[in-house]
Amino acid sequence: MSEVNSEAIAQKITDRLNQIRVNIPPQVKLVAVSKYTTTEAIRAAYHAGVRDFAESRVQEAKIKQTELADLTDITWHMIGSLQSNKAKQAINQFDWIHSIDRLSLAEQCDRLISDLGKSPKLLLQVKLAEDPHKSGWSESELLADLPTLAKLQNLNIVGLMTILPLGLDESQAYAVFSRATELAAKMRSLGWANIQELSMGMSADYAIAVKAGASIIRIGSQIFAL
Repeated sequence: MSEVNSEAIAQKITDRLNQIRVNIPPQVKLVAVSKYTTTEAIRAAYHAGVRDFAESRVQEAKIKQTELADLTDITWHMIGSLQSNKAKQAINQFDWIHSIDRLSLAEQCDRLISDLGKSPKLLLQVKLAEDPHKSGWSESELLADLPTLAKLQNLNIVGLMTILPLGLDESQAYAVFSRATELAAKMRSLGWANIQELSMGMSADYAIAVKAGASIIRIGSQIFAL
């Protein structure tokens, strides 16, 4: 790639990030979803002020993390579905894992964290609208599992994550995001004071998520699509 093209891409990424920042409150964490982009584009976003980047596959993330090892203050987020056989690697590689979507995975991570001595911040993935393509606890399932989760002393659970089904209009999207906000409040009322983070909203719907109470938004194509 020519130097001129690299500069143009970097400027485009910077301009897009500036536009997104105008539209979100300063307390909302912007996580740049870098899973489909290059390390060059990640560096451009880094130089534009981004420090949080998200990947969805452990092996692909490892390659990028190695190539970007000189950027020592990057915070890496795992947002993809986490297979049991990749849990150990994910715990070692990521500062945040957004996709703890079932009790068995939480229990496995509890054991691994105890062995590894590394404790990433964890988000419980919830599915608050019918969607056969998404995983996660329903509200009733999560509430039923809370007593068991409370016994997993090694987990640093800090909030919830949710992804919308496709095809919702704005009011439907707001309703689902609001259910996540209400569920987090319900958990705090049950003694889970650490449930402070709400990771919800992507390129197409982050503005709605912010209105509903998101503290973390995950944006990929609006930053990196060329």
